[in-house]
Amino acid sequence: MDEILNSPMTAAIVACEIGFWVFIAAGLLTRYALRKQKASTVLLALVPVVDLVLLVITVIDLTNGAKPNLTHGLAAVYLGFSVVFGPSMVEWADIRFAHRFAGGPPPEKLSGRAKVRKEWLEWGKCVLACAISTALLLLAILFIGDASRTEPLWGWMSLLAKVVGIWFLVGPLWHQIGSSSRKGRARS
Repeated sequence: MDEILNSPMTAAIVACEIGFWVFIAAGLLTRYALRKQKASTVLLALVPVVDLVLLVITVIDLTNGAKPNLTHGLAAVYLGFSVVFGPSMVEWADIRFAHRFAGGPPPEKLSGRAKVRKEWLEWGKCVLACAISTALLLLAILFIGDASRTEPLWGWMSLLAKVVGIWFLVGPLWHQIGSSSRKGRARS
């Protein structure tokens, strides 16, 4: 475990996650505190570049003969989720910054059908993120081409399937059932 925690891949993943949020914060602060729209747009456009950097670091690490481990799989999962959820995370933060620093409207609080619809959309994004992550894992497995070295990468696929299942249960299904039961009580 020490070898994984102290690996260059772990450092790269942590650095990219920090970079992701630094570019978002810098972009939004530039937009709302400094009122520099163009500079803000450039900073926010760099958010996906962080994903590209992580992809390049992972490929270089594997090309240089690194033994695939959990962190290489985590890099693929991070990329899949960042690509799918990144834009909505920027939008989420932007709405809150606009409200806090520029007199924008408060974030919308969803309930009822709108909340259920949102949960279904978020679960769909989870499915897409897991599909992208799985595709990246499969590409890495094909790239490595040695079944004895790729076992840690295969393990991520069953974990991703569990994420999809659990998200379904606690997301859209839970809200759908809750919404239906509230409708039933309202009719009584």
